[in-house]
Amino acid sequence: MQVNITFRHLESTEALKAHARDKVERIQRYIDRPSEAHVVLDLENLEHKADINLKAGPFQLRGRAKSGDMYASIDAAAEKIERQLKKHKEKLKSHKLPERQNGQKIVDVRHEVLDLGRAPSDRVVKSDAFQARVMTLDEAVMQLDLLDVHFYVFQSAKDGSFNVVYHREDGKLGLLEARSA
Repeated sequence: MQVNITFRHLESTEALKAHARDKVERIQRYIDRPSEAHVVLDLENLEHKADINLKAGPFQLRGRAKSGDMYASIDAAAEKIERQLKKHKEKLKSHKLPERQNGQKIVDVRHEVLDLGRAPSDRVVKSDAFQARVMTLDEAVMQLDLLDVHFYVFQSAKDGSFNVVYHREDGKLGLLEARSA
């Protein structure tokens, strides 16, 4: 598996690289088809941040942690991914990609973060593009947990509509289903 390590505001050392690689390789034993990992180590205002992004088949896994020590941050980020993998172990092992019908493609989707207190031209503060993958609701919920994000956009394997699964304020999950007018 390819492991890329990026250092931000921090001197690159072989000891940190080796520690990060060891942790990623330890995570790798839980996954049948790991393909690549990206580790970002960042020092900001005396906070040591570790962000581990791992691609395993069709799934993305993310662990983030910060502490006063970079080694502890790497350990905590790796532990988060291990907990996610243990929680979803059976689903990940038995996962098979859905059969795609003719003409069905992975669709690129953009999302924008808005700041409504500003003039319309200044509201977009961040814009990202990503691919909305065809999957079931259960797979989308699992991906939401694995990525540790607030929402996840996907294309329904059932009817091809675009949906958003998200964490509600009461701790439960919500689903937004897009329908044509």
